[in-house]
Amino acid sequence: MSRWKCVCAYDGGAFAGWQSQPGGRSVQDVIEARLREVLGAPVRVHGSGRTDAGVHAAGQVFHFDAAWTHGATRLAAALAAGLPATIQIVGLRPAAPTFHARFSAVGKVYRYRVHLGDADPFTRPFVWMRFHPLDLAAMAAAAAVLQGRHDFRAFSAGPAEEGGGTVRDLRRLDVVRRGRSVTFTAEADGFLYKMVRRLVGALVAVGEGRLDAARIASLLLSGERIAAVQTAPPQGLCLLRVRYRRRGIAPPAAGRSAPANSVA
Repeated sequence: MSRWKCVCAYDGGAFAGWQSQPGGRSVQDVIEARLREVLGAPVRVHGSGRTDAGVHAAGQVFHFDAAWTHGATRLAAALAAGLPATIQIVGLRPAAPTFHARFSAVGKVYRYRVHLGDADPFTRPFVWMRFHPLDLAAMAAAAAVLQGRHDFRAFSAGPAEEGGGTVRDLRRLDVVRRGRSVTFTAEADGFLYKMVRRLVGALVAVGEGRLDAARIASLLLSGERIAAVQTAPPQGLCLLRVRYRRRGIAPPAAGRSAPANSVA
C-alpha cells in the first residue's frame, strides 16, 4: 500500500459539501466511488478539512492509501476520467507514509468575493451580491484589528471541534476592490466553523456603516455573537490553498490541538 496526496478543485454548488454524509451527494462520496471503480476495492479518502454545501475549492487536499504500481500520472488520469465536470484533479503524487492531509496542514488560505450590484449569470453562482455602497477604508481598518492571534469565538457559528479551542492566528485578512468586485483573502493556521464567512459578514457590516473597528475589537474581547455579524452565504467562498511543511509530519498525539483542521 502506498500513500497518495491529491489536490482537487470543485464547484461546491453541485454538492452537499465535502464530507461524506447520509442522503447527500458530497465531493468525498463521488471521489471515493470513482476510486473504488479504478482500484476494485473500497478506498477511504481523508480531506484537509470540510467545506460546507455551496462552498467552492481551488486547492482542496486529500490523501488515500492504495496498492497502485503504474505511477502517479496514470492514477491521476484514471481518477479524473470518471469524475463529473464539477470536480477537477489538479495534481496527484506519492506522499510519505506519515503525511496526513488534515493533521499535517499548517495553514489555509480562503478567498471570498462580494459583487456590488446585480451580477451576470456567469458571476452570480460565485459571489455574494450586495446593493449598498461599501466604505473600503473602514473595512481595511477593521480587518487590521482582526489580524493576529485572537479568540475568534464571536466570529464562529458553533463550538470548536475536537477540543481545539477558539483561538486562531489570522495571519492575513486583505480587502481589495476592482470595479464592482470586492475580494477578501484570509489566511490562518486554521479556521473555526463558518469563521471566514462571519469575518466577511462583519467587514461588510462595517463597510455599510452598521459596525465600526472599535466594535469589532470589543467583540474579539467579549466573544459575544451578535445579529449584526451575518454569516455570509456560501457561494462566495473558495478554499484556495492548504499549506504544509516541506515534508509530511505525523498526526498530533491524542488531545493535541490541530487548528488547521477546522472548517470555515
